Order: sequence, then C-alpha cells, then structure tokens
Amino acid sequence: MLLRMSTLFVRTLREDPVDAEVASHRLLVRAGYIRRAAPGIYTWLPLGLRVLAKVERIVREEMDGIGAQEVHFPALLPREPYEATGRWTEYGPNVFRLRDRKDAEYLLAPTHEEMFTLLVKDLYSSYKDLPLALYQIQTKYRDEARPRAGILRGREFIMKDAYSFDVDDAGLEAAYRRQREAYQRIFLRLGMDVVIVTAVSGAMGGSMSEEFLMPTPIGEDTFVRSPGGYAANVEAVTTPVPDPVPHDDVPAAHVEDTPDTPTIDTLVALANERFARPDRPWTAADTLKNVVVALDHPQGERELVVIGLPGDREVDLKRLEAAVSPATVVAAGDADFAARPELVKGYIGPGVLGRLNTGDERAVRYLLDPRVVPGTRWITGADEQGRHVFDLVAGRDFVGDGTVEAAEVRAGDPAPDGSGPLEIARGIEMGHIFALGRKYSDALGLKVLNENGKAVTVTMGSYGIGVSRAVAALAETNHDEVGLTWPAQVAPVHVHLVATGKDAAVFAACEELAAELHAQGVEVLYDDRPKVSPGVKFADAELLGAPVIVVVGRGLADGVVEVRRRSGGPASPDGGRAAGEQVPVDSAAVRIGELVAAVLEA
Repeated sequence: MLLRMSTLFVRTLREDPVDAEVASHRLLVRAGYIRRAAPGIYTWLPLGLRVLAKVERIVREEMDGIGAQEVHFPALLPREPYEATGRWTEYGPNVFRLRDRKDAEYLLAPTHEEMFTLLVKDLYSSYKDLPLALYQIQTKYRDEARPRAGILRGREFIMKDAYSFDVDDAGLEAAYRRQREAYQRIFLRLGMDVVIVTAVSGAMGGSMSEEFLMPTPIGEDTFVRSPGGYAANVEAVTTPVPDPVPHDDVPAAHVEDTPDTPTIDTLVALANERFARPDRPWTAADTLKNVVVALDHPQGERELVVIGLPGDREVDLKRLEAAVSPATVVAAGDADFAARPELVKGYIGPGVLGRLNTGDERAVRYLLDPRVVPGTRWITGADEQGRHVFDLVAGRDFVGDGTVEAAEVRAGDPAPDGSGPLEIARGIEMGHIFALGRKYSDALGLKVLNENGKAVTVTMGSYGIGVSRAVAALAETNHDEVGLTWPAQVAPVHVHLVATGKDAAVFAACEELAAELHAQGVEVLYDDRPKVSPGVKFADAELLGAPVIVVVGRGLADGVVEVRRRSGGPASPDGGRAAGEQVPVDSAAVRIGELVAAVLEA
C-alpha cells in the first residue's frame, strides 16, 4: 500500500518532548513513531509499528531457521506456577500483581519460563519428543521504579523469548550454541554492532549466561573487555585473588588515637602526619573500609551486612546486588545504625563484625573483598569514636564470614583470565541467553521417559531479545542533527517521495513515479500535501529517516528529479541534506529501485 502524508496518522513535532533524556526518545516522539500514554508506557503509531514489524520479521526468520516453533502465551498469568519456582516472592516489587473478582491472584508476566515449562509438561512425555525449541514475541511488564529513555526502559515492552528442551546437558549445549549463532545473525541483519559478554544469571538461575550489548555512552549496562578478548558485564567480573602475604615481621596490631578522621582521606592524611613509615607513604589502598548495607530479602526480612574492601575502592551496588540476588541492596539508614550501636559510624572495624570473629550467631555478617587475603596488613576502625587500629593482619587478627564481588571495577584492572588490562564501556542490553539447566523443570516436574523407560528431568535453555528495545537502540545509533537515519532493513519505508511547489505537473509526475516504484516492490511514503511549504516537507523527510529521499520540483521542467541518499553522521552545512543526484524522469524508477536494492544489501 502506498502511504501518503496527507492521510497518514502522524504529527511531527518541532520541539523536543520535555521528558526526553536521550536521542532515541526525543526523535521517535518528534517523528511520530511513538506517543507517551503514561510513565514508561507508550502507544505505537503507524510508522513505529512498521519498524517494529520489520524487527520482528528478522527475529522470526532466524528463529524459524534453527527449527524453533512460535507459540503465544497470555500476558495475564496465575500465581501458582510462579509460587512453585519461588519467583512470585523473588520478583518483589518489580512485577504487577492483581486480583480478579473472585480474589484469585495474577501477575502481568515479566517473563514466561514457568508457562513454557508447564506447556511442554502437558504435551510431551518421551525422549523421542525432544529436542524442542519454542519461542514467542510477546508483551512483558515490569514495574520499573524509574522508567526512563522512552522505550529503552519502560514498564511495558515487547520481547522475544525462546526456550530449548533437551534430555541431557549435551543437548542443551548444542541448543545454546544454535541460539547464540542465530542471535549473531539477527543483530548483523539489524545492522547492530554488539559485543557478547559473560553475564550473571540472577533470578533466572542456570549455570551460565551471556549478554549481547550494543556499545553506546547512554547504555545502562557497564561492561569490560581486554586486549586478549575477555568480555564481561561488570557484575560478572571476578577479581584475580592475590597470593597470601608473609607477615612474620608485622608487629602486633595496635590501636591509636585518630581524632576527626571519619573518612578515608582524613585518615590517610593523619597517618602520614603522625605515623609516617620509612619505606613509603600510607595510601587509601592501605586502609580497610567497612561499608554497612542493608539487604531487603523478598520474604520481607531486612539484614545488615558489612562489606570490607580496600579504602581506595567504592562498593558498586549493582555488583553487590548481583552477588546477593534475589535480595535488593540499599544503604544502611539511621534506624539501622540505631538498632546496632556497636557499629560506630566512620570507625567500624572487624572487631565487632562477623560470626567467625565474634562467635555470635546474631552478629552482623562480614563479607570481604577477594583482595583481603591472609597476611595483608591494614589500618581500619577500632570500633571506637576517634580511634583506628594499625597493623591489623587478615587471617592473623580477623577473618570474614565469606568473600563477595562488590568493589567497583576500574579501567586498567587485570582481566581475570590474564588477557590484559580491562577497558570499561557502556552498552544497551539487546539480548540475554541462559543455560538454565533443570531449575524450572525440577520445580514444576517436567520429566520424560528416556530410552530405558526411566524418568529423567528435562534440561532447559532460555534466550531473550528486546524487540521493542531494538527499535529504540537503532534510533539511538542511526540519527544525525536533523533526524533519524534508519538502516534500510528496518526503515518504515524505503523511499520518501516529496512533491514541492504548486504545479499540477509535479504532483502528476509524483503519482506516476510512486506507482512505478510500488509496482517494483519499493515501499514509498509520498508527501502529497498541496499546501505545505517545501521547507516543512524537507524537514519532515529528514526527521522521519527513510533511506532514500526523492524530490520532484523545479527540476521537472528540465526532465530530472533529485535523488538523495539519507545517511547518518554529522549534518552537512545545508542543515543535514546530503548532495542529491539528478536523475532523468524517464529512468528515475529504475535508478531509485537500484539504489534501494543496494541499501537493502549493504
């Protein structure tokens, strides 16, 4: 169907929406692709739906290509399956819960592992039925505390989730590899440059997982990579553990008066002033910082935990939360300290911490950074106002209740696999794949009979792609100063045809050219508005972002039309309009068709 600007349901905006923080949000709203309905909830308009459908088509073709079969589940789901796996509680406030008129409890699905598992359990019972891969493209719901960036992080979003079902781990490994390769093809076809990184499984569970991140400064995920090829989400980075340090020559720990030193900086300054060492100055790395946090467990329990780490590092709450999932992490408040008067703010030390240190089962749990190895020597709090202990040796004078990966990761830190110093970048999570194993099949009783007639638990994989997020991510990386510059594979149309002026011959030529292009299978949006100025039409064409812009106007008197290739990058001096090619009217349809074919193959 030929689209016409005169009848298309679109209204372009010249001003940015006031709540737009990133380019994709700003441009998708201004160009009339989406419209805000509520915080984190958006209406898809005709042009936006066309882009979304093209992303879905690419995803479907690659899923179908590896033998996955499409199903479609409801978004409104009963409580019981999620209760069986523990996720009704684990999700905490992140899901929308509701009751029907009979007081039965439901949720709006954030994901569908339980439902896929139960569906296969209902229909399959033999190893002969496996392997199996199912997928859906479905709307999901999460009660984001801070929805932001338009459809990049909303409360309602469209996701492709696929699941594999196999008799054994070898089958899961093969299924995981097929899905991983399909994802690489999907992102290649979408024109996305993604980085595959090791990730944490979190509430999903499973033995391993990987994320597909599109690098961009506005991404919410931080990841690292090394010259030797290591790549991981920052939450999955493990710290190379130093060897134990000999400490036979370290004097006994001693407490010193250190008034007015509640911070690491003030402590280091005083230590160098009053307790200078002959070999080198004290630094923040010589101090043991003890940070109090509160873990809010899904069952409602609040637990105080102290994280001990070198004083030159900060606690990364996202890394800590990944380590203690499904609990959420918040900074300890005044009420928490009031309930634990032994924790002296600014002067907390290992002496009153940890069940292993104190022998008290009610003691505050003490988790140490992996760098705090036996023999390391520290300055830390003495659990008294204005006093610190010097020459406190890990293993000799104190121990922790365990270790935790909670310290910030820095550029230049060594890669865990020894492949060089880490570089830090940010990205948007576009896909996440999990080797789930038997977590859900165990919880929900998914078994099949093997070739010996013995019941075995099915092993599963889970594979997700953010379909609606892909639209935003593509807009984020394909725009210039004047508008969107869609890759041809996902653009709402291939050609934006602009009629300029008031001459009836111009509009007649456009009609004929549009019909010829349509007959070739070229998708055309024809700006046929008779009383709109050329400047407004050009601005709309550049904002909407079709790969090819064709202008029919004054050149028609000389028998030519102008064909412009819309491209990304900085705007040209004339306001973003790339130089056009003058094409004879008689051969314009053929030339435009060739150009469209070229951009589709690029």
